[in-house]
Amino acid sequence: MFSRFYREVVDPHAEFMYHGLLHRAGQLFDEDMFDGDENVIVDFKYSSSPLMTWWFDHHQSAFLTPADAEHFQQDRSGKKFYDSSFRSCTKFIAHIAATKFSFCAPDLEEVIHWADIIDGAQYPDSKTAVEMRDPAMQITLVIEGASSNDFVAGLIPDLLSRPLAEIAALPRIRQAFERLYDQHLKTIDIIRNRAVLSQGVVFLDLADQSFEGFNKFIPYYLFPESVYNVALSRSRERIKVAVGSNPWNPTPKDANLASICERFGGGGHAKVAAISLPPNDLDRGRAIAGEIVQELRSSLQ
Repeated sequence: MFSRFYREVVDPHAEFMYHGLLHRAGQLFDEDMFDGDENVIVDFKYSSSPLMTWWFDHHQSAFLTPADAEHFQQDRSGKKFYDSSFRSCTKFIAHIAATKFSFCAPDLEEVIHWADIIDGAQYPDSKTAVEMRDPAMQITLVIEGASSNDFVAGLIPDLLSRPLAEIAALPRIRQAFERLYDQHLKTIDIIRNRAVLSQGVVFLDLADQSFEGFNKFIPYYLFPESVYNVALSRSRERIKVAVGSNPWNPTPKDANLASICERFGGGGHAKVAAISLPPNDLDRGRAIAGEIVQELRSSLQ
């Protein structure tokens, strides 16, 4: 969305290089990353580097430090934007482009619509989120399961120029989806066997499974009576404690998950958040996960 806006409003001859970022323990940014004529961060935490020229985010935990928040408040460039009321950064960028720069891209409405559903967990039911019958969901599975650092960047030109059904049918996407969907079905079985539901909270310890990512709606698909879900996973890069709330369970959810995770160096949104720890810090990860599980169970009593 930003690429399209920038090319049509700012510089039609601009060349783009994309670099994915990961929430991890320790320093998030390396100044060497900011080596473009303009440097842009979207859907990720704020950097006060003087080399950063554009920034868009919608997470409650957008600022690593109070100093970063103050730096943003003092910025007068007109190129840095923040609004935690938006469910997706894609829709937020589209909103800013339209209201501040009079730019609209009607042909990207499908992408904006699905980005908002997926990032904001606005699915009509858990089956839509887990069974993945829509092309947008199939592409999402491939994006999340991509092993190559260049895969997602290479997909951006397609997202700018093709309908989602056409992208999902591309041989490289279809083949990757079929492989990942088979793993997805196995993951459902693992979670069914590993999950512990008690007092409205599902707890999953998947640290021995050698995968970090999984469809975060599986616990609610399997246990629709659950209110919250806490999952511990481990990859080469980090220990992750993921915390979420069931969007289809009408039980009042008073816990702010971002605020809870911020206490342990993480963050996110009020309804979904996470914590990243060093990959060798499994005992601490289990302790944090256990503490959050107890806190959430107490909140429902």
